[in-house]
Amino acid sequence: MTTATTPVPAPRAFIPALEGMRGMAALGVLVTHVAFQTGASGIAVVGPLLERFDMAVAIFFALSGFLLWRPHAALAHGRGSAPGTRRYLLHRFTRIVPAYWAVVVFVLVLLPSAAQSANLRVWGSNLLLLQVFVPLTLTDGLTQMWSLSVEVAFYLLLPVLAWMFVRLRGPAARWRVPVLCALAAVSSTWNLIPVPTPDAIHADNWLPAYLPWFVAGMVLAELIYWLRPGARWGVLLANQPLMWAVALVAFLISATEYGGPAGLERAEPWQYAVKMLLGAILGFALLAPLVMRPADAPPHRWLESRTAGVVGRWSYGIFLWHLVVLTMVFPVFSLLPFSGNFGYVLLLTVGLTLPLAAASFALIEEPCRRWASRVSPSRQPVGDGSASTR
Repeated sequence: MTTATTPVPAPRAFIPALEGMRGMAALGVLVTHVAFQTGASGIAVVGPLLERFDMAVAIFFALSGFLLWRPHAALAHGRGSAPGTRRYLLHRFTRIVPAYWAVVVFVLVLLPSAAQSANLRVWGSNLLLLQVFVPLTLTDGLTQMWSLSVEVAFYLLLPVLAWMFVRLRGPAARWRVPVLCALAAVSSTWNLIPVPTPDAIHADNWLPAYLPWFVAGMVLAELIYWLRPGARWGVLLANQPLMWAVALVAFLISATEYGGPAGLERAEPWQYAVKMLLGAILGFALLAPLVMRPADAPPHRWLESRTAGVVGRWSYGIFLWHLVVLTMVFPVFSLLPFSGNFGYVLLLTVGLTLPLAAASFALIEEPCRRWASRVSPSRQPVGDGSASTR
């Protein structure tokens, strides 16, 4: 690890490959929803793999954990400064809420299957991202937003976690990774606890169940300031073939009964716990070689390509709009849900979602980001400059 004579050099301020990985995760979420809606998830062998592309959410959560915890890890190791809570919350709000509200209003006003049941409770819970707490408020075109609700809960928790870790700085910083791992281990038992909830509400969709996925990224944020160049663990984590092989194994296991049953059937508590562990491994193993690569390493041929960068910048819009598009594709193109045509529906959904995502980025997301930067500029940039965690 680090010593007084071998300080860890400053990590790269911007990691372009993370932008590409974010885009691939957004497309993964899209693929799993198309597979479900077309019935492709019921195909032998291939179906469970397509369905388990929902593990892309683990990548989103690990990215959030890495990018948002990185300034706090830097501060703990004597590098830079973390943003103030007010600035942090302002930037999170402008990054997430305006584009999200645009989708909610569109769906609850113009999407027939959702508008006809859009009462005050549905409006309020969706606008406030409380769908996972209020029964029967996940509606057509917006059902994927459960994960955004979980992520926003993490945003609100993060300043509390940073405060709890404030004493683990300097020489005590060596305890930060073990404490984070202990937090993940404890939270992995959440689904084993019989939490009382209203009908149609499941506590396994709340933040405590998914903390291991966020912690995977938070641990990486600590390690980039902890492992010196040439350290054995650093070399292993930077080994892309090795780490991505580990991620592939975790993904394949998650597509078996250990990751839960197919379709909308609820998993057993132990299956949820295993899925959380596999998701943490998946997110950690996919991101580790990207964030641990030496600063002088050549660009990643795939994730740092121009196409991947564009898809990454549009990733939040892809996530927001793809279910609206998918819901409309079936009636517009005279297709029946759950009756096949996976490839055709996938092409239509991607082709129609990308322009909407581009418009969301250009007309809402980027203007809001620029406004927030003017109102509350960064005093000392630390971490990935693309800290758009969705």
